[in-house]
Amino acid sequence: MEEAMEKIRVLIVDDHLLFSSGVRVLLEQNEQFLVLGEISDGLEGVKRTESLKPDIVLMDIHMPGISGREALKLIGESAPEVKVLMLTVSEDTGDLVECLRAGAAGYVLKNIAADTLVDALLKVHRGESVISPKMTSRLIRDFRAQQPPGVAIEPRREEMSPREQEILRGLAKGQTNREIALELGVAESTVKIHIQNIFKKAGLRGRVQAALYAVEHGYAEKT
Repeated sequence: MEEAMEKIRVLIVDDHLLFSSGVRVLLEQNEQFLVLGEISDGLEGVKRTESLKPDIVLMDIHMPGISGREALKLIGESAPEVKVLMLTVSEDTGDLVECLRAGAAGYVLKNIAADTLVDALLKVHRGESVISPKMTSRLIRDFRAQQPPGVAIEPRREEMSPREQEILRGLAKGQTNREIALELGVAESTVKIHIQNIFKKAGLRGRVQAALYAVEHGYAEKT
């Protein structure tokens, strides 16, 4: 007899009760997920994360108690093994950058389709990063707009090999290892090795931070 598939344990932290209830119903209809609860307060969300140890916390930014940004930092300190996916209406790139730097596994907007949310959770569980394409484009645009007139963003080519630069561009677009491998015509295992080298060279902790690094250092494609 086959063993039952282990479910992905999700904790929802969002003060918009109607929305969070809808997300809960969506996930409970999918046999891959087990919803541990709905929390409407940021600080309580941190406490429940520490006690329940979910695989993923699906969290809003603006909440009573403490904000999702603050809760994210506290979870990173007390339960670093728990992945946090920000689910928000905020299209502010400042919020995006702060969350990524605080260790968020991804940042998606609440207007996404139901199947896209499910896919985002599955990717985060596999250790991949997820950023709404709209936010990636906005981040690149805003970062470029902050540069002084006539000054181009020059990649730090002495730090990254040509292949690593190509992979950084893929990470900035939110591509998976498989997608990067197919685009570059190399083995997926080769992409994984290059990504680990990138992490070591730049002192990065994950794919999301690598995507942010790519934008800040000029490796991302213009949009």
